[in-house]
Amino acid sequence: MHIRYEQADDADKIRHVLLAAFETDAEANLVDALHGTGVELISLLAEQDGDVIGHILFSPVTIDGNISIAGLAPMAVTPKWQNKGIGTALVNEGINACIQSGYQAVVVLGHPHYYPRFGFVPSESFGIQCEYDVPAEVFMIKELQKGALKGISGTIRYHQVFNDF
Repeated sequence: MHIRYEQADDADKIRHVLLAAFETDAEANLVDALHGTGVELISLLAEQDGDVIGHILFSPVTIDGNISIAGLAPMAVTPKWQNKGIGTALVNEGINACIQSGYQAVVVLGHPHYYPRFGFVPSESFGIQCEYDVPAEVFMIKELQKGALKGISGTIRYHQVFNDF
């Protein structure tokens, strides 16, 4: 398995992964819409024998304060390849890409038993909330630079496109 950055001709491959992995087309439509915004994204693909089998996307989010935070959403692996470490590899590579891009933290709205293995903790422990009405245990944050969240609190806001899905 190989992980690489998205290339210009990967949109259909990404859409295929997202449609296979999720019950609706919402995530696929979200990714398409985010690509249309011109916002700088970190988009990684997992390939096996030339086939795209996984995808992860990070986009900038905002909060009051002078800090650069990325939002992880979505992450998907085709059903045939789930539970084989592909998602773990995508998250780890994505976090490294966020560090290289200068992000100081990453937030995720996700499974509370999956993301803590990567160092994510409930964001409420930092006084940080999600703009969406979700249970506190599913909205998590990870500092990429030690102490980056010191003195930061408030509400994380995603790109406006997220509100359409």
